[in-house]
Amino acid sequence: MPNLRQNKVHCQNYTSEIEITVEILSGKWVVLLLTHLGEEKVVRFNAFRKVFPDITQKMLSQQLKKLEDNKIIKKKIYQEVPPKVEYSLTKEGEKLIPILNIMQEWGQEYLKTYKKSNLR
Repeated sequence: MPNLRQNKVHCQNYTSEIEITVEILSGKWVVLLLTHLGEEKVVRFNAFRKVFPDITQKMLSQQLKKLEDNKIIKKKIYQEVPPKVEYSLTKEGEKLIPILNIMQEWGQEYLKTYKKSNLR
């Protein structure tokens, strides 16, 4: 289980608790997936693919699995053919939404301020 030894969420190998937050939110698509879940409440796997067409199926599966392992989202599987899978935020995941909203506002302000300087 080398992954668990390096994963700061599952060990005491961190110098500040913010490292845990950063680790949970790390990944190219994680924040976007969580923001979308915060807006929609329940999202099916293929709906994520429609909203984010550039994400591969493998990457989407990995990012969702990571969030599920960290108890940020929950997965509900319906026993039907074809299988139906829905994702929603857990209580812990819901606590992240105000943080993500503030990050969104910060990004908007940053662009307003620095877009004039051609910084991106």
